[in-house]
Amino acid sequence: MSAAGISPDLFEAARLGDPQAIASLLETAQPNIRRYARATCRSSADAEDATQEALWILFRHVGTIRSWLAFSAWLFSVVRRECLRLARKTGLASAIDGGEAEALLLSRPEADLRLDVAAAFEALPPHYRDVALMRDVKEMTIDEIAVALGATRQAVKARLHRARALMREYLTR
Repeated sequence: MSAAGISPDLFEAARLGDPQAIASLLETAQPNIRRYARATCRSSADAEDATQEALWILFRHVGTIRSWLAFSAWLFSVVRRECLRLARKTGLASAIDGGEAEALLLSRPEADLRLDVAAAFEALPPHYRDVALMRDVKEMTIDEIAVALGATRQAVKARLHRARALMREYLTR
């Protein structure tokens, strides 16, 4: 999910409570929210419900988001949480611990596992995908990734941790 199409000025006006800016922000963010929800939720009905709930949460809490730079990550986490909540509600989310999840993954045919891992990489937001690919595929060090991205070591480590958690979740659902 990205803040594409949402200018810092629009975001700031919405954050400060301008009703027109809030309406414009919701309208601009809706396609990205829906697209991510469709990729994350288990069914199209859940994706629609998660989209509506995420828009409602954005409307209610836009004033609490600290900066335009944090907006995309915040919105991404809201949609993801809603998809998980809906999956749990319908009993589709499983409580698999790490060992069981690993055993299930390793029991899959190698060709299927490769496709699933590739799909998990594709499902990641670009800023997480880049870090995960650099570290886990290109085997770059944290320092090399930080230099390549112009980020701090801490930011790279946080993104890598988040990317791996999202991939684990994707592969075990």
